[in-house]
Amino acid sequence: MTEKSMIERSPIRIFDRAIGGGLGTGNLGVVLSRPGVGKTAFLIGLAVDQLLQGKKVLYISTKEPVDHIHHFFDEVFHSMAAALDASSVPQRQLKMERNRHILVYNRDFFSLEKLEQSATFLKDAAGFVPDMVIMDGTPRFSKSEKWEIEGVRKLAAEWNAEVWTSANTHREGQDMDERGVPNAIAKYDELVDVIVHLCPESEHIRVRITKEHSNEEIAQVQMELDAATMLLRWN
Repeated sequence: MTEKSMIERSPIRIFDRAIGGGLGTGNLGVVLSRPGVGKTAFLIGLAVDQLLQGKKVLYISTKEPVDHIHHFFDEVFHSMAAALDASSVPQRQLKMERNRHILVYNRDFFSLEKLEQSATFLKDAAGFVPDMVIMDGTPRFSKSEKWEIEGVRKLAAEWNAEVWTSANTHREGQDMDERGVPNAIAKYDELVDVIVHLCPESEHIRVRITKEHSNEEIAQVQMELDAATMLLRWN
């Protein structure tokens, strides 16, 4: 399959349309789920899709070591390539790796200042400016202040990039709004453009869009993560 056909056939095209054409540059999206449900796999799937389009991705983690993230990228890439019957897999993988940078920080010492310094170094040393930034494990909304979330959006605007991050929900004892969004995140609603819930069911993980920019009527698409491959699919 050609690269163009592979991109067009990706289930992520359906997801993009469901969130108003995509997250959009300068915007912030949040993926919610209970711990261990599939947030990292979902985010890496979004990143691989961008990389296959020739775009650049900066992946930031305060959760996993670099080797683990590299392995996760390879697993998701090969699963997507197999599902979409891709050709020239080694060449596509090399292209993906050239357009991706992974930065790992100690969660206790991570700061927006360190992120900005790292991004400036990548730009000056390698000419690398991201189209998508994944922040897996940070910011921790329950421990963040408004100026930090505003800072993430400011960096997104400066980079002309979209930013995705993640946060945990819990089975019980967590204060939530009527949408099921934890109050620690809901209080920053004006700064968050898209919210996606990953909801575990019997044999799959349902993808539910909770917020779609400023639209009050949200598309309810039949999308899920395959429990075996952790790839996005529709049914």
